[in-house]
Amino acid sequence: MLVVAALGGNALLRRGEPPEITRQVANIRTAARALAEIAREHALVVTHGNGPQVGLLALRSGDPLYMLSAETEGMIGYMIETALRNELPARDIAGLLTQIAVDPDDPAFAAPGKPIGPIYDEAQARRLASEHGWTIAPDGDGYRHVVPSPRPLRILEIETIKLLVQSGILVICAGGGGIPVIECETGWRGMEAVIDKDHASALLARELGADALLMLTDVDAVFADWDGAKASPLGAVSTDDLHEHDFAPGSMGPKVEAAIDFAEATGHMAGIGRLQDAAAILRGEAGTRVTA
Repeated sequence: MLVVAALGGNALLRRGEPPEITRQVANIRTAARALAEIAREHALVVTHGNGPQVGLLALRSGDPLYMLSAETEGMIGYMIETALRNELPARDIAGLLTQIAVDPDDPAFAAPGKPIGPIYDEAQARRLASEHGWTIAPDGDGYRHVVPSPRPLRILEIETIKLLVQSGILVICAGGGGIPVIECETGWRGMEAVIDKDHASALLARELGADALLMLTDVDAVFADWDGAKASPLGAVSTDDLHEHDFAPGSMGPKVEAAIDFAEATGHMAGIGRLQDAAAILRGEAGTRVTA
């Protein structure tokens, strides 16, 4: 079985944690143990988020977002690769910077909506927005920097990834949703955006013919009535059932959309749940399991 596992940025740097490398390394070691349990039984491709990390870099740097996406993809990919090598010393592992084509006319460029970086109080958020030219939006009790998040269309390195997978190599790719690029008269160039990691992972899983897509985060499952008094976790659920609910945009919403896209396109299972439950989700014992 071929499994694509997408690690959420908040599972690697949890909400409220200081953005220290030692803390991220410790969290990634936990992730590697959960992933190694799957990799011992199945072929595995790993993707990861970068929302907290790219947001912090945007605060410190004037570099464009596509450059920050490349930087975080290399940094986080290196930490994941090292942790997996320690868990699976006999396994061949490769990390790959991944460019993903987007549409320059995607409406997301006119309506930034993907949250990145830490949560600020309103005064902090408005000051940073004024200083850096950011767009901000509410997130729970605070505010976050939001950026354009166009839909991924094509993975430029997909044939390379296929060759690596066919050779039995555990691949880490499409980190942070990949590096957003467009094709123009002079060739390929980066775009000021951050692609949603779950949509990119669903595209990757479809292109690879994966048997399962896991989106691993810091919550147990998808919750119906998530913002109400009667919130309840969803276990085995159909894509038709999910269409009946609304989910938080910018967080659980993209995961549910990606799960629906993958399940309906392939007929295979997409799972959403806690990182530590990865193998149990695959066995149908935990998390939310989505089928067409």
